[in-house]
Amino acid sequence: MTDLFAYTDGACSGNPGPGGWGALLIARDDDGAVVKERELNGGEKLTTNNRMELLAAISALESLARASAITIVTDSQYVKNGVTSWIHGWKRNGWKTSQKKPVKNEDLWKRLDIAQGRHQVRWEWVKGHAGHPENERADALARAGMAPHKTAGAPRKSERG
Repeated sequence: MTDLFAYTDGACSGNPGPGGWGALLIARDDDGAVVKERELNGGEKLTTNNRMELLAAISALESLARASAITIVTDSQYVKNGVTSWIHGWKRNGWKTSQKKPVKNEDLWKRLDIAQGRHQVRWEWVKGHAGHPENERADALARAGMAPHKTAGAPRKSERG
């Protein structure tokens, strides 16, 4: 039996600003040894950190050729709480929050809902930038995805997601 994991992260230089997302997919055997790895990343010129966090998870799920059991590990409470809890109420309320306001990033939440519907997904949260090796690699992929979208001299509030 092989266990499949996706470690995902998003980054933004300014919020909004240039951003990137990264996903590290790892298949492990029963002993925990890595059988296969795959790195994905991308970015946008003007975006938010939350959108990049969502796109990392979406891209990991959409990259799978067949229905799979997968654990997605994210350092985003927004993504984990949104997909495991809040999304149910949003869908019941016609994509409105409990305050009757439109859900931010509705387009990506809908895409994530469809993407995870093809799979058996377990969601895990890890503290970001705390030395977790795979999370650090996902962060590096996100920053690499952001790099082509940054312009010289642009303000740099934060590059970490």
